[in-house]
Formats: sequence, C-alpha cells, structure tokens
Amino acid sequence: MTVNIAIIKEFILDKQYIIIKNNEEEIKFITDLIEAIKNMNTKQIKNKESLEFRVQEFANKTESIWCNHSKYINTTKDFKVW
Repeated sequence: MTVNIAIIKEFILDKQYIIIKNNEEEIKFITDLIEAIKNMNTKQIKNKESLEFRVQEFANKTESIWCNHSKYINTTKDFKVW
C-alpha cells in the first residue's frame, strides 16, 4: 500500500517593524521607554479598572515609541503546508 502526501510550498509576504540591534535607534527606543516608565502616574491606581486603564495607557505609549524608532520592512516567510 502506498500513501501520497502532497506538500505545498508557499511564500507569504509579510511586513513588520524592526529595530536593528546595537543601532542608535535601539538606544533611543530604550531611553524613551525608560522615560515613559518614570513618567507614569501610578498615584491614581485605586482599583482594578484604574489599573487596567494605566496598563492600556502604557501599552499605547510603548507602541508609539516602538513605531517612532523602528523601520517598517517587508519580509518573506517560507511555509510548507502538509
């Protein structure tokens, strides 16, 4: 008995933000992130809702800093479908 299994090879074009390691932008990103952490207002965290608000605020700030210091590049991913 013989079983044939088709393997389809696909290339998927993807885009992502990157910061090159040991680059000037990496240092600026880390510096800005540390500054954002220092400037966080944690005095108004009194309950779960206010904590969740501050966490979301920090996530938005981190994403903004990341986008400011990273490059948007095309990447290709190689997948095999079984």
